Amino acid sequence: MPPNGDAPYTTDSPPTKADLKSMAKMLAPWQPPETSGSANNANKKGKACSLNDFDPAAKPFSNGDKQLDKAAVEALANELDELQNCFYGDKRYKLLVILQGTDTSGKDGVLRGVFGRISPLGVRTMGWKAPSEEERAHDYLWRIHQAVPGAGELMIFNRSHYEDVLVPPVNGWITAAQTAQRYQHINDFERMLSETGTVILKFMLHISLDEQRERLQARLDDPAKHWKFSLGDLEVRKQWKQYQKAYEGLLNATSTAWAPWTVVPANSKTHRDLMIAKLVHHALHKLDLRYPPGDPALEGIKVS
Repeated sequence: MPPNGDAPYTTDSPPTKADLKSMAKMLAPWQPPETSGSANNANKKGKACSLNDFDPAAKPFSNGDKQLDKAAVEALANELDELQNCFYGDKRYKLLVILQGTDTSGKDGVLRGVFGRISPLGVRTMGWKAPSEEERAHDYLWRIHQAVPGAGELMIFNRSHYEDVLVPPVNGWITAAQTAQRYQHINDFERMLSETGTVILKFMLHISLDEQRERLQARLDDPAKHWKFSLGDLEVRKQWKQYQKAYEGLLNATSTAWAPWTVVPANSKTHRDLMIAKLVHHALHKLDLRYPPGDPALEGIKVS
């Protein structure tokens, strides 16, 4: 008989409870201390994190061999396609994946390497740029709320509402008090999404200053990649320290129980994809997805 709404999604080798526990242990060093999400950030567990605590060249999820890692990414990407089909049919959940990081950190690469094999059914991607005149006429979360996933949807944000606590404070357009207020807005917004069925996965793609230099130079040296480069990238690079500080601020203020941050060491593109693929796979399996109910009218039909 075909699977129905009472049948769990299964694979040839679904992760066991021990596997899930092991994954959580591996993940712990890459997540900032959890904050209460309150206005004064009370009840923070542990000391505030610094990006210096996270080595961008580390490969904690690597198999130790690049070719094995690439094969694992491909296998996981295919598995995510199968999981997403069940996710779309189940419709008990919504999944929001946030990819945030500096220029050249690999957000587009993750979209291709991890999510590129997923059927477009029930999947959307949104790339956030500077707000339009209409968007600026509303509060800064107005445009974000319109793009969050619906029931059974997987939405991937390439950049996100976190740009509004990065670019404005770095450029002096809002004060420290206004930035803290926005942290609170975002925590409340994400809590509302979580409490109404949205699972939120937030990935900060972490690269080094030297790695960014090499990737920017590669874009300049290859005419086929000139479209990826703008002179403004060099001006933003001059603000590297300010942006690193801004990232530390948001990581410490907005890594909550309902929407924790994960810092992904991303100097290695293959490891970056592997780590994110494993964590999305892990998150989907934790949801105990169910096949949608079958149509009783289809039972017994033979195709001639």
